[in-house]
Amino acid sequence: MSDLPRKAVTRTAKLAALPLGFAGRATWGLGKRIGGRSAEIVGRELQQRTAEQLFKVLGELKGGAMKFGQALSVFESALPEEVAGPYRAALTKLQEAAPPMPTSTVHSVLAERLGEEWRELFEEFEDKPSAAASIGQVHRAVWHDGREVAVKVQYPGAGQALLSDLSQLSRFARLLGPLIPGMDIKPLITELRDRVSEELDYGLEAEAQRAHAEEFADDPDVLVPAVVHQSDQVLVTEWMDGVPLSEVIADGTDEQRDRAGQLLARFLFSGPARTGLLHADPHPGNFRLLPKDDPDGTGEEWRLGVLDFGTVDRLPEGLPPTIGTSLRMTLDGEAEAVYQQLCQEGFVKENIDLDPDAVLDYLLPIIEPAQVEEFTFTRSWMRNQAARIGDPRSPAYQLAKRLNLPPSYLLIHRVTLSTIGVLCQLGATVRLREELEAWMPGFMAAEEAEIAEFGEHLTEEAAEDTVGESTA
Repeated sequence: MSDLPRKAVTRTAKLAALPLGFAGRATWGLGKRIGGRSAEIVGRELQQRTAEQLFKVLGELKGGAMKFGQALSVFESALPEEVAGPYRAALTKLQEAAPPMPTSTVHSVLAERLGEEWRELFEEFEDKPSAAASIGQVHRAVWHDGREVAVKVQYPGAGQALLSDLSQLSRFARLLGPLIPGMDIKPLITELRDRVSEELDYGLEAEAQRAHAEEFADDPDVLVPAVVHQSDQVLVTEWMDGVPLSEVIADGTDEQRDRAGQLLARFLFSGPARTGLLHADPHPGNFRLLPKDDPDGTGEEWRLGVLDFGTVDRLPEGLPPTIGTSLRMTLDGEAEAVYQQLCQEGFVKENIDLDPDAVLDYLLPIIEPAQVEEFTFTRSWMRNQAARIGDPRSPAYQLAKRLNLPPSYLLIHRVTLSTIGVLCQLGATVRLREELEAWMPGFMAAEEAEIAEFGEHLTEEAAEDTVGESTA
């Protein structure tokens, strides 16, 4: 399929076929069980076949369907290995590429948005796209001043397709639930739908990318490409090479995995503190590992390149201090204080009464990575968490059903979960606590924060004295 299927009847028919396929496989599974095969084996085969069909259709349709697939793909770590293994390659492909739209369509959009003489803006322009995503595709080019650039062109009709897909998908969200144990699919679809208008607005995306590019311009660890030009449905940014994170997940070295994981966590928590914005689309297709000079021989010769600022959460005051404070008190075992904080923020509704110690027991395994100096994120750890929360027989499942997620925390929650999913795909060993102490408001007690700040001040003064002495 080479173009975005825009007719509602075509897209609806393809998406409507998904639950019919699920039902057909369920009947097939029942027959297998009657034939003597165990329910567990048949269930795994059903899950595998369902996922294969789902991601095939989502990849073909692009639009909201593919967007949903990308959001789901970062939770692949939660699936049993025997189920996840066979279609992991399909997920990676979905993150990195999709069927391109015809060259004639690309040229039409460029002529309409940049003017009939659009070719004069470029010294070179590659008609074959270098990457494709849910609402647009990227072409490599050379800007008229000689800079290598990425030209992001939005699919015609992308907005209508996004809304149509997500409305259709929400109708059978319950059937998709078993793909990701312990996760409620419907709120994810609703939240994606709420973000559609922002992602379609390349003006907002350019604004968010400029803010990040300026803030991280001299950062030794993170690189954000500068915005070169922006118009409706076309965004031109500086080109960025590097190793896609999906390739690091597939066959990266331990050093690459750990470095990517550390920088991903750093960017997640430092971004809101430094820009007032949270990059809200953390799937592997949006990140690169870039080689850098390593004169000190520290082994940290990789930077993290960050792409796609179409979806951001605007947090002018940074991440809410409540998150950091609650984390710290949970780690300190302050059950009653944690419970009161959750009640005040709306995580526990007024008509719900929970046992503070039970809430603490529910939270501690989830924040295990923050309890130690460094933590190795693994698929097995993610699967254990998903199973604990997703098993209707477990106390964690029963408690989770009674907790509430306030709307203002919804995107922060999804981004954090998605990032953890990517860290588990990487199998990275990360000093997460170090990043929380540096960037998460409220995570360090006031006295600790003052001591740390005083220590930094002394270090800076010592460095200045050293420079002064060497100059003298």
